[in-house]
Amino acid sequence: MNKVLNIVPRWLPSVLMMLIIFGFSSRTSNELPNFGGWDYFVKKTAHGIGYGLLALSYLYALPNRNYKLAWFLAVLYSLTDELHQSLVPGRTPSLIDVFVFDNLGALITLFIHWRWLGILKSPGKDENSK
Repeated sequence: MNKVLNIVPRWLPSVLMMLIIFGFSSRTSNELPNFGGWDYFVKKTAHGIGYGLLALSYLYALPNRNYKLAWFLAVLYSLTDELHQSLVPGRTPSLIDVFVFDNLGALITLFIHWRWLGILKSPGKDENSK
């Protein structure tokens, strides 16, 4: 029972992120805001940030900081989210969203996390010295 009590809280950020993404995906095209000339940029950047945060939340939940599995789960959720969008009026699924924006958001965020941890773990190293 203690093991379950330790595992469940670690998955709460992932569940929260999935609910937030699901909520945005459930909105019809008429309910989504329009950012004028910036619309495409804002929405695709939001994809990257959302799936980057989802990948980090998976990383937090998974044992041994499994970066590959965190990335895979984020992309897998992205695929299921696009399937969900196909059922929402006025929305269309896009594999470009999955394999470009969501994928890159997760990859870049996980890479930054990995590099940041590497820098933090070696405080005595000077990047300019060889």
